[in-house]
Amino acid sequence: MPGPLGRGAPVEASGGLWITFEGGDGSGKTTQAGLLQEWLENAGRTVVRTREPGGTAVGRSIREIVLHHKASGDGADGADIGARAEALLFAADRAHHVDALVRPALERGEVVIQDRYLDSSVAYQGTGRVLDPDEIRELSLWATEGALPSLTVLLDIDAASARARLDADDKPFDRLESQQDAFHTRVREAFLALAEAEPERFVVVDATLPPEEIAARVRARVAALIG
Repeated sequence: MPGPLGRGAPVEASGGLWITFEGGDGSGKTTQAGLLQEWLENAGRTVVRTREPGGTAVGRSIREIVLHHKASGDGADGADIGARAEALLFAADRAHHVDALVRPALERGEVVIQDRYLDSSVAYQGTGRVLDPDEIRELSLWATEGALPSLTVLLDIDAASARARLDADDKPFDRLESQQDAFHTRVREAFLALAEAEPERFVVVDATLPPEEIAARVRARVAALIG
């Protein structure tokens, strides 16, 4: 039986296409997802924009827990979320999200553009939280019946540059954004390792390039997929 990186397969359905954006906090995923959506819609494709966690009503409830829960200091019931509990919550959202939103859209022949998928869990909960990355990946593959996107765009940026962007936004940090640079450096290294292991699925783009140059590189890869 193949190892963890050999499991899972792109979801194939009626002309649909599933594209995920990955990268550290502050890498520009939302901007690039929006530019790709605009380009595809101008080309006549129906696009579904979504994210993890939070792409469904169930997901929005889970997102509030995993990204914004704060320990109250009132004893055990007020404790912060543990690393394993965090990983399980992300996997629960993922199972529902793929079943309720992603697969139906692909079966209708639509393009799904998604902010984060299982690679984020491998990088953040597996490597960032110092759990077993292979176990985290296997958990997500089990939750989604092995579903993988056709293309994953990794926007690569170092921790210091990403932190400067987040600081400039002047918004409160969530539980993951507020982690120290060492955490985010581990996350970046994990993303790059994932991309190296699956070059047929990933395209890696320097997130410090001008946004339109990044968008052009992404469009070129997507154009090759849709012919």
